[in-house]
Amino acid sequence: MKFAGSHILSIEQFERQDIERIFDVADMMIPYAHRERVTKVLDGAILGNMFFEPSTRTRVSFGCAFNLLGGEVRETTGFESSAIAKGESLYDTARVLSGYSDVIVMRHPASGSVAEFAAASRVPVLNGGDGANEHPSQALLDLYTIRKELQHQGRNDLDGLRIAMIGDLKYGRTVHSLCKLLCLFERVSVTLISPPELAMPQDLVERLREAGHSVFQSNVMEDSLAHIDICYSTRIQEERFADRAEADMYRGRYRLNQAIYTAYCEPNTVIMHPLPRDSRVEANELDNDLNDNPNLAIFRQADNGVLVRMALFAMVLDVVDQVDKNARDVNWYTERRF
Repeated sequence: MKFAGSHILSIEQFERQDIERIFDVADMMIPYAHRERVTKVLDGAILGNMFFEPSTRTRVSFGCAFNLLGGEVRETTGFESSAIAKGESLYDTARVLSGYSDVIVMRHPASGSVAEFAAASRVPVLNGGDGANEHPSQALLDLYTIRKELQHQGRNDLDGLRIAMIGDLKYGRTVHSLCKLLCLFERVSVTLISPPELAMPQDLVERLREAGHSVFQSNVMEDSLAHIDICYSTRIQEERFADRAEADMYRGRYRLNQAIYTAYCEPNTVIMHPLPRDSRVEANELDNDLNDNPNLAIFRQADNGVLVRMALFAMVLDVVDQVDKNARDVNWYTERRF
């Protein structure tokens, strides 16, 4: 695809070579994300960060990514702090705020809302999550993490990947986008573990199969964890349910701890989660006793979000070739524990 000036709304936009290009640019960003170098390539540019649903990692990492490229961030969080609460349409909001920004990131609880907003925007819009629909930058950082974790094990090819996705697969937009992304690769084995009521939408299951992938569906976790490379856990998306009581019916159904990992997983199985993991006792989908497991990649996964989002900004604003030209060494203490 042509990245310069484009909206990033869906995984549907990408071909395999686009993904490889994004990952190459993300690799370029490592010294800047690690604070070894500073670049001011986006000096004077403004990001409009518009988040109408609760967010920590996505909102802060998009802002951090833009700051690390030298740009400034203006934020709107929640409907109550925006003119939408006064009845303003997405069209009017887009027309106005795109006049104040050079690029916009938007999260909204309604599926398709970010695309509606982007249609009226005068600047590129990046989808930070639209309801239960998609979360394209999360899928990109997930796959980037998978690639890096497998490279650490001496594997350089995502073809032939074996992955299990666990939890709320009906409402989990992260796994929806990741499934679409996996369709660009070959011979992937996908195990889908969920209660029947929270199963992956059938159209995505069929899409995986049409791509030539093996798809196995189960409501039992333990026996399904054997012979996988990636264990991708998700929380119950309680905000998508009619009430908390309904969500509580499924909370805590699948809990991975070190004992289960040792008994059922291969020794190098990578554990991932889009975060936040629900650590309340009634949920606890990834137990704290996994924190010392070297294959727990959830925090490396979160770090990688900054790299991928830096890459998207640099590509959409067409400054990839200028990043290093506007760089210098940092002048503060930068030792970090990675």
